[in-house]
Amino acid sequence: MTYAWVGAFAAVLIWSAIDPFDPLTWVLEVMPAVLGFVALAITRSRFPLTPLLYVLILIHSIILIVGGHYTYAEVPLFDWLGEVFGWERNNYDKLGHFAQGFVPVMIAREIVVRLEVINGKRWTNFFVVCFALALSAFYELIEWWVALASGQEAEAFLGTQGYVWDTQSDMLWCLGGAIVALLSLSRWHNRQMKRLEAS
Repeated sequence: MTYAWVGAFAAVLIWSAIDPFDPLTWVLEVMPAVLGFVALAITRSRFPLTPLLYVLILIHSIILIVGGHYTYAEVPLFDWLGEVFGWERNNYDKLGHFAQGFVPVMIAREIVVRLEVINGKRWTNFFVVCFALALSAFYELIEWWVALASGQEAEAFLGTQGYVWDTQSDMLWCLGGAIVALLSLSRWHNRQMKRLEAS
């Protein structure tokens, strides 16, 4: 984490906190990013991550924070994209769930590889994809619990937009994100981990 990283995170977070669409939804959506920031700050000296991972975490945090400001069903850019591509719904939540697979799978991969938790590339890939899917499923459970606890449908937080298969498609987008990340970034990630361990 550099000063530029912290500055970018703080700037987006402050912007997001100014007159969000729904304050409760803002808290719920932004909380994972803030907790992630705290975790990174605590572990920075003891277990620094690769530069690639810090960039991915920042991008994922920005996706969460923007979604918190507008709610996932109301992000203006994706309303415009919906008009261009003829979508029947705002698909920003699908970007969020793709990132929910893309970034956590790389976090899990770095921890598993550097701590030598699992032997073998195939078992590592299998485990980290399962981890990303488990995290996504747990997030879906949190959405359900929030809806039950709020005594209402919590539509802004759930972001289903009337789509009956929303939960299942969210999980599919997560799986896709995890697989794409492993296929596209593993070699680059390996090089950065080797440099980090050497230093």
